[in-house]
Amino acid sequence: MFDNLSEDTNPSLSKFEKMLKTNQVLFFDALEFENIIHHYIDFAQLNLAKKAIKMGMDQHPQNVELMLLKSEILLFDGEHKEAEDLLVEIERISPKHEEIFLQRANIFSKKKNHPKAIKLLEKALELTDEPIEIWNLMGMEYLFLEDYIKAKQYFYQCIQENSFDYQSLYNLLYCYEQLGENTEAINTLNNLLEINPYSEVAWHQLGKIYISINKFEEALSALEFAIISDDCFTGAYIEKGKLLEKMGRINEAIDNYVFSLNFNDPNAFVNHRIGLCHLKLGNDKLAVKYLEESIKLEPNHENSWLALIDFLIDTDDYFKAKYYVNKSLQSNSDSRELWKKSALIHFHLNFYMETSVACETTINLGDHNADIWTLWVDSLMLTDDWQRALEIGQKALQFHHKNPSFLFRLAGCKYRLGNKSEAFHIFDKIKNNIKIPRNIKHLFTELIKI
Repeated sequence: MFDNLSEDTNPSLSKFEKMLKTNQVLFFDALEFENIIHHYIDFAQLNLAKKAIKMGMDQHPQNVELMLLKSEILLFDGEHKEAEDLLVEIERISPKHEEIFLQRANIFSKKKNHPKAIKLLEKALELTDEPIEIWNLMGMEYLFLEDYIKAKQYFYQCIQENSFDYQSLYNLLYCYEQLGENTEAINTLNNLLEINPYSEVAWHQLGKIYISINKFEEALSALEFAIISDDCFTGAYIEKGKLLEKMGRINEAIDNYVFSLNFNDPNAFVNHRIGLCHLKLGNDKLAVKYLEESIKLEPNHENSWLALIDFLIDTDDYFKAKYYVNKSLQSNSDSRELWKKSALIHFHLNFYMETSVACETTINLGDHNADIWTLWVDSLMLTDDWQRALEIGQKALQFHHKNPSFLFRLAGCKYRLGNKSEAFHIFDKIKNNIKIPRNIKHLFTELIKI
């Protein structure tokens, strides 16, 4: 239990735990309690940490460091008011302690009172000799307020102080992105690279920015430098692969994707991209292999399912497409696109009941595209469910007003339900503005003859 303790702390901890077992009351100085409490916090033994805090404050009731540790535990437990009250009391005792203001700022940040948090951080900044952590916190508060101009100022200070502070760099680049300041972002990264020319992170980010502004050759050069700086940098290989795809260099893109798999666990996204590349090259078997691998790794990877199903539709293998779409919906039951594919596939196979279910589900998920309404109405008409087809056609017209395609189907339903005069009246108005669909033309031969 004591392997990670210093020799000075070890006896104190042993003594403390012995006291707990025997119910003896032994004296510890405040620093000993601090070390004991920090140990329990580090090892997530919060109940023991709380006991140590209580005993420590019983023996040293005005010790600021112990009071701060108590406030930290209160914050962890979500006891924000109690923590704030305690911190106010600590400030009365020791008004020049920066940790007080940092913890209070944390409380107000959690309450989404970011202006108050900023004011408290400003006080902490006045008291500290190591401002970089507080600059970072200030930047985050301004990010929460979507004040990207002020946020970037603080993150910029962080990386000026420490060029390896990559979290601040990512946040700074995000600010530049939100402000549309690509030139500033490029200049900042180049300045960092002058200090640290082998920063794979800076090269990688530079490459991504160049891609975003369609400077592909510059982007490619930056990504290659990222890989030179770290030849196991998976993200750089993947980004380079995506770029090479954009440039039409598909075989090279595949090489980079495959290479990235050497340094990382199997990756659904990478297998998906390799599969798409092979589709572009006409390597159908390899494409299917990689898309299936992507799905195996991540069963809810919707884009891989869609790519595989689209390939099967394009090759007229509808029965296999039906198998895959049904399987895909087991793990992607809320996917509008997959339900839409299901409707299309089942309709093509003349499975009209299944088509109707798929169409209804797609629409209930929020897709009101005219094509899916059309499939639904047609599947109902082809099963002679004319009343239901009429109802669905009328609903479709609520989203697609005066659409001649739906009006034609409405006329057909009315005709089949015996309301021939109204059917002829509707059809007469639209007959010159519509191409009669082949799949349902045979249902309305008499109507079409007028």
